[in-house]
Amino acid sequence: MCVTDKIASQSATELFGEDVFNLASMKEFLPPQAYEKLVDTVRNRAPLDPDIAGDVASAMKTWALGKGASHYTHWFQPLTGGTAEKHDAFLEPDGSGGVIMKFSAKNLVVGESDASSFPSGGLRSTFEARGYTAWDPTSPAFLRRSPAGATLCIPTAFCSYTGEALDKKTPLLRSIRALSDQIRRMLDLFGVKDAGSPEVTLGVEQEYFLIDRNFYLARPDLIQTGRTLFGAPPPKHQQLDDHYYGTIKARILAFMTEVDQTLWRLGIPAKTRHNEVAPAQFEIASVFEELNLANDHNMLTMDVLRQTADRHGFVCLMHEKPFDGVNGSGKHNNWSFGTTKMNFLSPGRSPEGGAIFLTAICAVIQAVDRHGELLRMSTASSGNSYRLGANEAPPSIISIYLGDELTRLIEELESGTPGKVRRGEPAMQLFVDTLPPLPQDATDRNRTSPFAYTGNKFEFRAPGSSQSCAGPNVILNTIVAESLDDILTELEKAPKADFKAALQNLLRRIVRKHRRIIFNGDNYSREWVAEAEKRGLPILRTVPEALAVLVEEKNVAMFERYGVFTRAELLSRHEVYFEEYCARTRIEGELSLTMARTLIHPAAGEYLRRIGRNIQVLQQTGVEAGLPEQFAEAEQIGKLMAALVHSEAKLEKTLPAGEPEEIREAQLELRRIVDRLEKLIDDELWPLPKYREMLFIY
Repeated sequence: MCVTDKIASQSATELFGEDVFNLASMKEFLPPQAYEKLVDTVRNRAPLDPDIAGDVASAMKTWALGKGASHYTHWFQPLTGGTAEKHDAFLEPDGSGGVIMKFSAKNLVVGESDASSFPSGGLRSTFEARGYTAWDPTSPAFLRRSPAGATLCIPTAFCSYTGEALDKKTPLLRSIRALSDQIRRMLDLFGVKDAGSPEVTLGVEQEYFLIDRNFYLARPDLIQTGRTLFGAPPPKHQQLDDHYYGTIKARILAFMTEVDQTLWRLGIPAKTRHNEVAPAQFEIASVFEELNLANDHNMLTMDVLRQTADRHGFVCLMHEKPFDGVNGSGKHNNWSFGTTKMNFLSPGRSPEGGAIFLTAICAVIQAVDRHGELLRMSTASSGNSYRLGANEAPPSIISIYLGDELTRLIEELESGTPGKVRRGEPAMQLFVDTLPPLPQDATDRNRTSPFAYTGNKFEFRAPGSSQSCAGPNVILNTIVAESLDDILTELEKAPKADFKAALQNLLRRIVRKHRRIIFNGDNYSREWVAEAEKRGLPILRTVPEALAVLVEEKNVAMFERYGVFTRAELLSRHEVYFEEYCARTRIEGELSLTMARTLIHPAAGEYLRRIGRNIQVLQQTGVEAGLPEQFAEAEQIGKLMAALVHSEAKLEKTLPAGEPEEIREAQLELRRIVDRLEKLIDDELWPLPKYREMLFIY
């Protein structure tokens, strides 16, 4: 029986967590004392006791070997945006011609990698190759299976020999710590006892496209860049809204079922699956989890989607805009913070809970208004630049949607005039008696907003589908930690007797100062762009503009203050991200030129020759009917071919300098000509699969 057959024969409850070294497995295989210490680290973020590493390594090895594993790897997330792994076998020679299975504490806790071979932005040179991977005990080890066997994967951080973070996980963990520190202060200040441990949570909605592998293999642009560099939208694509939530085709459902069951084995709580807006576009969403774990699980989910697609004869496209003219794919980032027992972004029924809720909301408003450009930066990439602002995704202007009821509460807080509870729902009580009440769950949804409050969380809709969740959440955690720090520092100075009044006055000042960031209208409209400019909100239209804010002095100071990034780490990331953007742009430009000259130009030339032969036949036979039309068509194709040659030369001229915006402009001009030719040239001659095939035949 193969792995997939076994999966299909088991129930969800039997499958869930089967391939995870989770708490149940730890309890079974670890000595009781070591188990208790490790659980304290996992649940309460207590420092890891190094004395238990040997016990954990032995237990992990026994568990993994019992499930058929032959190798182990430190699984980490370098600045490429993907995951990395190097597999080592458990076996070692025993000195007598045989082997033993060995996995030591050192093998578990630390690994070594060539840091110079990963993007480092100057932190590592070729002659400074040493880098280290370090075990993250808060994210459980797991098995990755294939027909060839199983590998034990140990989530790790990745740093240089000199200690700089070279990965996505390390800054994420630092930012979680920074926000957790402020959560503890908040609980102490508001007098909340037994509230649990600080926790930041994330729920991810992952969008993707599936196309048949045969179409993919016939498209050099999809193979090389993940998106179609040429392609005219078909007459019917998504205008009828008939794909969204439509009946899932049998072949797609078989794929989705295997994805779900594979994820459940990995302890990933995959919950929702459905057709998305564009044809051949789909979504998978998981239940909320602790942020670090949710990030690891999303990276795993993307891997599972790609590998499962291959087994079903598909290719899974994670690019933010693989097809022009139809919706692109995002990764909706549903973020909240509080404790293991209390969500600060959920309206509380107690006076203390209500006051914490409103303080948390005001802290987020202040943070996003202060650092909206950093949130924009966190979504800046080559792929996402084709998606943002395209009337399918939020624009590159950051604003907050609060909904009518919460906006009303904020306005009444600002004016000091309490209002009435609406919709007949239970009111939220506030620690400050004079603040207005708020109905529970009284928010609508605004799909055009980049950052929307949706009842008990904020949904950041701007991140792209191929992105790691780490980047946007590092920014969110840090800017909210700073905002809370400022609020709590001021409140801690207030006399106890005046605390309520001090809180109300402070929150009122925050709302008055930062209310420009609140916008409940249509973010797709041109009027909003003009209004945002009037409000003084940052509008960063290009990727280089957005990336530049990462190294502005005020931002460097903030990240250093909260121990999230050093100056060197920020400079390195700016260099890595900018170089990646330039490299991807050059690759797309060079490939567009090659495809135009070697595929499109010959097809257009052959079609023109066919028209010429038709004209010749008509002239030789003396038939005049249709002759003017043939001449007109030949003239049209000839002019487009001339324009094609001109655009090819223009694009070729921009490539050596490598200026990304110039390359993109020339590439777009070339695309417009090619897409016009696609609609005119004989289908038999056209060298590439068309949108009407890729998006509908699967």
